[in-house]
Amino acid sequence: MTAIKHALQRDIFTPNDERLLSIVNVCKAGKKKRNCFLCATVTTERPVQVNVVKVKKSDKGDFYKRQTAWALRDLAVVDAKDAIKENPEFDLHFDKVYKWVASSTVEKNTFISCIWKLNQRYLRKKIDFINVSSQLLEELPKVAEESVPSGENQSVAGGDEEAVDEYQELNAREEQDIEIMMEGCEYAISNAEAFAEKLSRELQVLDGANIQSIMASEKQVNILMKLLDEALKEVDQIELKLSSYEEMLQSVKEQMDQISESNHLIHLSNTNNVKLLSEIEFLVNHMDLAKGHIKALQEGDLTSSRGIEACTNAADALLQCMNVALRPGHDMLHAVKQQQQRFSDLREQFARRLASHLNSVFVQQFSQTLLQLYNRSHSSSVPGHDQSSTLAQHSVELTLPNHHPFHRDLLRYAKLMEWLKNTDYGKYEGLTKNYMDYLSRLYEREIKDFFEVAKIKMTGTTREGKKFATLPRKESAVKQETESLHGSSGKLTGSTSSLNKLSVQSSGNRRSQSSSLLDMGNMSASDLDVADRTKFDKIFEQVLSELEPLCLAEQDFISKFFKLQQHQSSSGTTMNEAEEMDGGILSRLHTSGVPQTISSEKDMIRQMMTKIFRCIEPELNNLIALGDKIDSFNSLYMLVKMSHHVWTAQNVDPASFLSTTLGNVLVTVKRNFDKCISNQMKQMDEVKISKKSKVGILPFVAEFEEFAALAESIFKNAERRGDLDKAYIKLIRAVFVSVEKVANESQKTPRDVVMMENFHHIFATLSRLKISCLEAEKKEAKQKYTDHLQSYVIYSLGQPLEKLNHFFEGVEARVAQGIREEEVSYQLAFNKQELRKVIKEYPGKEVKKGLDNLYKKVDKHLCEEENLLQVVWHSMQDEFIRQYKHFEGLIARCYPGSGITMEFTIQDILDYCSSIAQSH
Repeated sequence: MTAIKHALQRDIFTPNDERLLSIVNVCKAGKKKRNCFLCATVTTERPVQVNVVKVKKSDKGDFYKRQTAWALRDLAVVDAKDAIKENPEFDLHFDKVYKWVASSTVEKNTFISCIWKLNQRYLRKKIDFINVSSQLLEELPKVAEESVPSGENQSVAGGDEEAVDEYQELNAREEQDIEIMMEGCEYAISNAEAFAEKLSRELQVLDGANIQSIMASEKQVNILMKLLDEALKEVDQIELKLSSYEEMLQSVKEQMDQISESNHLIHLSNTNNVKLLSEIEFLVNHMDLAKGHIKALQEGDLTSSRGIEACTNAADALLQCMNVALRPGHDMLHAVKQQQQRFSDLREQFARRLASHLNSVFVQQFSQTLLQLYNRSHSSSVPGHDQSSTLAQHSVELTLPNHHPFHRDLLRYAKLMEWLKNTDYGKYEGLTKNYMDYLSRLYEREIKDFFEVAKIKMTGTTREGKKFATLPRKESAVKQETESLHGSSGKLTGSTSSLNKLSVQSSGNRRSQSSSLLDMGNMSASDLDVADRTKFDKIFEQVLSELEPLCLAEQDFISKFFKLQQHQSSSGTTMNEAEEMDGGILSRLHTSGVPQTISSEKDMIRQMMTKIFRCIEPELNNLIALGDKIDSFNSLYMLVKMSHHVWTAQNVDPASFLSTTLGNVLVTVKRNFDKCISNQMKQMDEVKISKKSKVGILPFVAEFEEFAALAESIFKNAERRGDLDKAYIKLIRAVFVSVEKVANESQKTPRDVVMMENFHHIFATLSRLKISCLEAEKKEAKQKYTDHLQSYVIYSLGQPLEKLNHFFEGVEARVAQGIREEEVSYQLAFNKQELRKVIKEYPGKEVKKGLDNLYKKVDKHLCEEENLLQVVWHSMQDEFIRQYKHFEGLIARCYPGSGITMEFTIQDILDYCSSIAQSH
C-alpha cells in the first residue's frame, strides 16, 4: 500500500499541488468487484481545499488516472455501518449516497479517522459520523497551517497524522494582529529583515517590563501566600467537621440498611402470602365439589327427569374437577392426592351405578316389547280364536313397530353416556354390546314377522292351504327368557325362537317359476294379471318405505345416545367386516380407552347397525327371490324401486348402513333382471314352429311388445333407465335374429311373409312406444318390412300374362341386338299377326280369374292378426298395372299405327281387383 501511495502522490497529486493524506482500497457494494482507491487530499496553496478523490487504474492497467473528486465540505454523513463489530462496508453521503466496501477494516478505520481530523481542522460545518467507534473520533486542537513547499522532491513519508501535525492554521485574531503590525510599519513587506529586528527590539522591551512588574508585585505575593495559609487552616477545620459528620452518617446508614432489609423481608413475605393465597384459591375453586353434586352422584334418582339432570350436572362438575390442569408441584400435595382419590372413587361408584341402571332400563324396555310380541302371537292360538281373522289382520297391516317412545326415554341419558364414554370406556363399551344384543334379537323378531306378512300379501296363500298362524311358545318359556334378561349382566340368554317361515307355492291358477317372455309355463304372458303386478309393486315399495325410517331412526338414535360422529367418512367397511361384533370389535376401534377419529366412529355406527339389523339383508333377498319366482317381470319393479331408495340413501350418507345394505340388495336385483333378460333371449333361440300351420306373428315378438309396454310404464323417470336401454338393445337384436331364423326354417309360410309381418309388427310397436334408444332398430325394422313386402309381391305376382311376357321379352332382345324398334314388326316371329294371336289368349275374363286365384293364395299365406292382406293386394295391383303399362309402351313404339291394343284396360284391372277384394 505504501508503494501505491508514493506512486499516486508522484503521478497524480504532486502535479496538481495536492498532498495525499490517506488512502483506502474499495469497490462498490452489491456489484461486480472493480477495485479503485478513495484518497483524502489537501491543496498546498491557500486557501486550503480538502477533497476526496476516486482513483482507478486505466483499462490497460499500466497507470492510474483520476476519475472523480468531491469537496469535503459537500460531505454530509459518514456511515460506518457498525460501531462494535468489524465491518468493511461504509457509506459517504454527498449529493447522493455512495456505498463502498473496503478491502480491510483497518484501511476503512484509518480513512474515516483522517476524514474526521480534516473536518475538525478545516471545516466549520461539521460532518455527521454515525456507527463510528468513539476511539476513532479524538478531539485535536486547531493549529496554524504550515507552509510546505511544492515540488516533486517534497517528502510525504512519516504517516498521515504526522503530515497533518506539521501544519497549523492561524486563527482570526492572530491574523488580525499581524495585519495591524504590518500596517504600522511601512517597510514590513519591502524590508522584512528590518521589520524582524524591530519586532525583536520590541519583544525585549516587553520582556524587561514584565520582569520589573513581577519584582514590584512581591509584597502582594506575600500577602497572597498568607491568605493561602489561612485558607489551608480553614480547610483542615472543615475536613475535621466533615469527618465527624461522616461518622454520624455511617451509623445512620447502618440503621437505614437494617430498615431496608426488614422492609425487603416484609415485602417478600407479603408476596409469598399473596401467591400462596392464589394457589389455595385455585385449588379450592377448581377441586372442590359441592355437597349437592356429591349427593347426586351417590344417591341421585336416575328415573326422573330432575334426578337425571342433577346427576348430569354433578357428573360434568366431577369431570371438570378431575380434568383440571394442575400447576407444577400441586400433585405433590397430600390434600390434592386425597381429593383426587376421592374424585376417582366417586367416578367409579357413579359409573357402576349408571351402568347398572341403564342395563336395567334396557332389560325392562326389551322385556316389555317381547311380552307384547308373545301376547300377540299367543292370542292367535287361544281356543275359540279364529286364526283366519289373525291372517286377515296381518294382511291388512304391513307396518313395523315404532320405537320412538323407547328412544325418547333413553335419550334423557345421552349426556350421561357421553360422560361415561369419556371417563370409563370399559363400562361404556359393555353397555354398547348389551344394547346391540338386546336390540338385535328384538328387531329380528319384528322384521321376520314383518316380512312374513309381506310374503302372505304377495302370494295370498299359505303352504298347502293351511291357515297362517305363528307357533305359540309356552308361557313359562317366555317368563324364563324375561327373567334371564333381568338377571343377566349384559347378555341375553333366552331362546331366540321366531315365527315359522312360510313356504309359498303357486297354485294352479298362478304361473310357474320358469315364466318368460316366450313361455310362461301352462299360461302365456298375456294371461298375467296387471292387478297382481301392481299389488306386488305397492307391497315392495311399502316394505322399503317401512325399513328406511326404521333404520334411519335407529342410526340417529345410536349417534345421539352413544355420542358418535355423523360426518361422512371416506373409508368404507363391507358387510363381512362387521359380521362379528361380540368378539371385541368395539375394543379394536378404540385403544387406551380413548375414542379414535371421526372415521373410526363412523365405522362403529355402521358396524353397530349391521349387528342390530343383521337379518334385513337376508330377508330382503328372500323377498326378492319370492317376487322373482312369482313373476319374472317383478324384477323390473324391484330394480326401479330399489334403485330409487339406494339413490335416496346415498344422498343422505353414502357410507351408511342403509346405503350399503340396499346397495348389496340392489346388486341381487340387478342380477335377477339380467337373468330374466338372458332367459328371454335363450327362449327365443330355442323356439320351435309347427310345420303344419302358418307362422303369423311370432310369440316372442308379441311378448316383446308386452315387455316393452310394461317396462316403459315402470321405468318412467327412473334412475336406472340405462339398464333398461341396454336390455332393450339385447332383446331387440335377439328378436331380429330369431325372426330371421324362424323365417328361414318356415315351410308352410313363405319366408318373405314371415319377415314382412313380424317386422311390420315390430315397427308398429317401436313407433307407438317411442323408445329413444331403439330409433336405429325402428328404422331397420321398417326397411326390412318394406324390402320383404316388395320381394313377396314380385315373387307371388310373378308373370300373370306369361305368353305375352315371353313375346315382349323376345322383342326387347331384338332391340338389344341393334334392330330399330319400328323395324321389329318386320321380323317373322314378332310381326303383327303373332302379336294379335298372343293378345287374344288373354281376354278380360281369364285375367280376372287369374287375379282371383292369386288373391286366394295370398290370403292363405297372411295371418289375420297383422291385417296386411289389403296392403299386399294393393301392392300387387300396382305391380300388375306397371307391367301392363310396360307392354302398352312397347306396342306403341314397336308397332306404331297398327291399332293393336290389349283386350282389357287399366280401369278393368282396377275393377277386377276391387271386386275380388270385396267378394272375399
